[in-house]
Amino acid sequence: MRIVATFAFAAAAVLALSAQAAPPATATPEVELWRLECGAVRVNDLNAFSDTRAYPGQSRDLVASCYLIRHGTDYMLWDTGLPAGLLGKPQDKTSAMSPTLAKTIVAQLATIGVTPAQITRVGISHYHFDHIGQAAAFPQAELLIGKGDADALAKGEGNVDAKPLAPWFGGGAKLTPVSGDKDVFGDGSVTMIDLPGHTPGHHGLLVKLAKTGPVLLSGDVAHFHENLDGDGVPPFNTERADSLASMDRYRKLGAALRAVMVIQHDPRDVALLPAFPKAAD
Repeated sequence: MRIVATFAFAAAAVLALSAQAAPPATATPEVELWRLECGAVRVNDLNAFSDTRAYPGQSRDLVASCYLIRHGTDYMLWDTGLPAGLLGKPQDKTSAMSPTLAKTIVAQLATIGVTPAQITRVGISHYHFDHIGQAAAFPQAELLIGKGDADALAKGEGNVDAKPLAPWFGGGAKLTPVSGDKDVFGDGSVTMIDLPGHTPGHHGLLVKLAKTGPVLLSGDVAHFHENLDGDGVPPFNTERADSLASMDRYRKLGAALRAVMVIQHDPRDVALLPAFPKAAD
């Protein structure tokens, strides 16, 4: 009995010492999400978004949204909208697509007391001009972009224009090409979701909020609900099969997580998040 008691005492002492030596559990930093206004696009020929010509004679007004995420003391932008040069540009009803910008990202950040220098990361869903337009206003930030898109930008393939991303492509700023899914902060709160097809390295973004729950941002996996619901593929997507697989993954992931699913270009989804300057938390 004495041996058993001695062994039990020793084991308890070891456990106590281990508990003292173990570092305390780190709480996940508070996460907030703001929806920013990053432009609007008048689409005068909606068949521009359908390789099966599903929308004959239709037009539509789309939004160009981007997002600010606060993770503790870190700030991240997701997409950077239309170029600042389109500020105040009038729209027309003759061009296939007519973009305009009402407010810059920098001006909106100033409203909530955030400076460009505080942005530590810029995540880009894909390389199209309406998603990278104002990125160069944050040259100190790490750029996160799908590897397929990064490779295309570096090579200057096709109609890909790297000039809006000059700080990272040629300017020496920190560039992180992303393959597959990426846990941005290492705690599961913000994850880039691999959804190729629209472009080679296209991604969406999953943000987990304490009160709101998961929010799944689409990038351009689809441009409006009818696109997503009907497996509509724009003719300018780089890979049709990947596009269909990514739409399927986006739908199933959103359903499994019971996420707030935001199609970034669809104005009907604007009200799913609080109106700026309020944040979802």
